Amino acid sequence: MKLSEGVEWGVHCGVLLATLPAGSTLSGAALAEFHGVSESYLVKHLQALVRAGILESVPGPKGGFRLARPPEQVTVLEVIEAIEDPEPAFRCTEIRQRGPAALEPSAYRLPCVVHATMLRADAAWRAALRAQTLADIAATVADRADPRGMQQAQPWLEDNVRR
Repeated sequence: MKLSEGVEWGVHCGVLLATLPAGSTLSGAALAEFHGVSESYLVKHLQALVRAGILESVPGPKGGFRLARPPEQVTVLEVIEAIEDPEPAFRCTEIRQRGPAALEPSAYRLPCVVHATMLRADAAWRAALRAQTLADIAATVADRADPRGMQQAQPWLEDNVRR
């Protein structure tokens, strides 16, 4: 399975927004600048996160984007499903019922083993992502980040966070 870079961008933006003081926002332009990505492409993904109820878009001169809920209540799976198709990655087309070894339809009462295997894997993947919140990631970043990067980010955040 390959997820779009929009998922990466959405999760990173969510994590950054999770660190802001309550009620603060960052503009789409600022989020794009901070991550070194295309503003127009990023804003499309941010709008998807707004439609999903993950972010709020605040209008006006002090506006921008902020989390719609506390970061402890936003899972990584929600971000992924807001940006990507929430359907399982695997789609069974029942090829076992075709070709020279095909039998009558009634011979296929049991689920396809390949399909069942893929569904189990998909469920495990989703459970792991459902268990991780933006707050979890933000805490890990704070623990593991190089202090130099944090020091460089601080003045930028002070100049760009809208309160």
